[in-house]
Amino acid sequence: MPDDRGGTQTPEVPEEKEPDYRFTLANERTFLAWIRTSLGLVAGGVVVHQLVEPLHVEGARTVIALGCVILAIAVAAGSYFHWRSVQQAMRRSMPLPGSTLVPILALGATVIALFAAVTVILL
Repeated sequence: MPDDRGGTQTPEVPEEKEPDYRFTLANERTFLAWIRTSLGLVAGGVVVHQLVEPLHVEGARTVIALGCVILAIAVAAGSYFHWRSVQQAMRRSMPLPGSTLVPILALGATVIALFAAVTVILL
């Protein structure tokens, strides 16, 4: 939008201020919980691949393990971006953003569990 001097107006960046330390620490604890979940998925994938006896379906262990590791990567990466966006929103006194991690984790875990159940029980 042009200003009175004939130039263009740049969007105003909200002023940032340090949020209450309790909110910052809570945001960090949430981030660490997502990282622990990611590490648990990696450990689960390794256990399935290394310690579970071969299943009737060739490659099923690899698919389950790979699913766990891929989901772990998505959760770990997403947790950083969510932490950063929440921190930025708190510094700018803006509404907190929603999280896409919850549906990603729920859907991913459901798909992996269903695949594991089908390969173990039905085949």
